[in-house]
Amino acid sequence: MALAKKGSRRIVVDGVEYRWRVSRKHWCCSYDGVTLGYRVEDASSPGTTLVVETGRPAVFEPSLAPGELVLPREVAAGIRAALSDGWTPRSDGSPFKLHLSAV
Repeated sequence: MALAKKGSRRIVVDGVEYRWRVSRKHWCCSYDGVTLGYRVEDASSPGTTLVVETGRPAVFEPSLAPGELVLPREVAAGIRAALSDGWTPRSDGSPFKLHLSAV
């Protein structure tokens, strides 16, 4: 399922433009809803969505916007890790899941 343009953020990693968005959906994060996650897709030719579980607790406070919970440098690092693990963002297929450990 493609990301909606509204609410997603643009990021360029190694010359390629992606869109990303923090997700509270259960298929993105742990089923108990306590792990923070985000989704990423290629901006020009969306294919397989990258689903990243950060391993960090999700703290959704009204004073914090979702974009403030995950930093762009974290997203860039997640994209690079997924690409090295075999994520092909322009190919069709099931979401590519990446689990990062909490730091």
